[in-house]
Amino acid sequence: MRTKIILLICLVFILIWPAIQLYQHRHFQIPIVAGPGVTRVTKLSHYLPALKGTMADTWIFWLEGQESGGKALILGNSHANEPEGMLAALVVIENGLVERGTLLVIPQFNHSASRATRPGDGYPLYFNIDTKWGKKKFRMGNREASPLDQWPDPDVYLHYPDKQLLSFLDARNVNRTWPGRPKGLLMEQVTYAAMELIRQEKVDLVIDIHGAETMFPVTNCIVAPEKSAKLATMVSLTVKATEKFDNHVEPSPPKFRGLSHREIGDYSDAMPFLLEAPIPFLDQPTGPKTEKFLLDGKDPFLLRLSRKNKLFVPYDETGWPIDKRVGQHLSVTLEILRQYSRRTPERSIIIHNVPRYAEVVEKGVGYYFQDPSQVRRDRIYLN
Repeated sequence: MRTKIILLICLVFILIWPAIQLYQHRHFQIPIVAGPGVTRVTKLSHYLPALKGTMADTWIFWLEGQESGGKALILGNSHANEPEGMLAALVVIENGLVERGTLLVIPQFNHSASRATRPGDGYPLYFNIDTKWGKKKFRMGNREASPLDQWPDPDVYLHYPDKQLLSFLDARNVNRTWPGRPKGLLMEQVTYAAMELIRQEKVDLVIDIHGAETMFPVTNCIVAPEKSAKLATMVSLTVKATEKFDNHVEPSPPKFRGLSHREIGDYSDAMPFLLEAPIPFLDQPTGPKTEKFLLDGKDPFLLRLSRKNKLFVPYDETGWPIDKRVGQHLSVTLEILRQYSRRTPERSIIIHNVPRYAEVVEKGVGYYFQDPSQVRRDRIYLN
C-alpha cells in the first residue's frame, strides 16, 4: 500500500508540475518600455471592440513626428516562434524618434501565440537577452494562437472571402487569416481589426517581420506583391550593396490567399512587405531546440548540410545569431522608410536613433533595451 501511495504521489507530481510551468508561461508578463519617441499607446480592440478582454488584444505603440507626413505600421510576432520580429519592433519602440510622419508598432501581433509554446517539440519556455543592466527575459511563443483562446480547430480551414482550402492549423495562424472578418474566428477578428487600423488611419506601408528556415527558399528576402515590388527591389539592392548582407525579393503569389503581403495590398491602399531572415532553430534536421541554439543559430547538422549545398543561405561555424537577424530586419525596415520617403516626399516618414545591421551585430540587440526599473511606471507596458 505504501508503494502505491508513493507511486500515486509521483504520478500527480508528473502531471501537475508541467501544468504549473505552462500556466506560469502563459501569464508571464514582458515589460516594454515606451521610449522617448512614443507619443501614445492604444489597443487593437479600438478597431474591433469584440477583441477587448481577450488574449488576442494587443498594444499599439505610436511614434508621431512634429511634422505631418505618411504612416507606416510594423508588425512583430505574427509568428511568435520567430522572435526576431518582436525584438526588432521593441528596439524601434524603445529608441526611435520620429521627425516626420507616424510610425505604428505592434510588437506582438499574435498575442495569443506569444503565450503558447511547443513543449512536445522541445521548445524552451523562455529565452534571455543580455543587456547592459542584466538579462531581459522573454516568453518563447508558437506559430499558431493558443487553442485555449480559439477552439476547436476545423477539419479544414476555409479562407474568407476566397474560400481557399487551407490546413486546419491555419485557422489559428494570423498570417493565413487576412483580411479577416468582424464576426469570424478569433484570429480572423485580429486581422480584420488590423485592416481597419490600416484603412481608418490611412497607413501607407505595412512591414510584417518574420523568420524562416535555412532549408526554405523564401528566406533572407522581402516578399512583396506587384504594387510594392519596385520599392522592395530598390531596398534589396541597396542593403546588399551598402550593408553587405544577402537579400532578395520574392513575389507574393496571387493565388495563395490569407497572407499579409497579399491581402493587405488587395484590401487597402497600403503597400505591404514581409521580411524574412534565416532562423536555424526552425529547421527540422537539427540538434536539441535549446535556448542557446535559438540565440546563436549554431548547429552541427545544418553545418554538414551546408557543406553539401542543401541550404538556401550561407552557413558556417558562426551560425546565424539573433543579433544578425534583428540587425537585418532593422536595416531593411529603415531602408523601406527611406526609399518610400524619397519617392513620396509629401508622405515621408523620417525616423532617427534606430540602429542598423552593423551596429546591432557589434553591440548586440540587448544594448538597445532600457532597464524597466529605471523608468517611470507609466512608461512601462506589460505584454
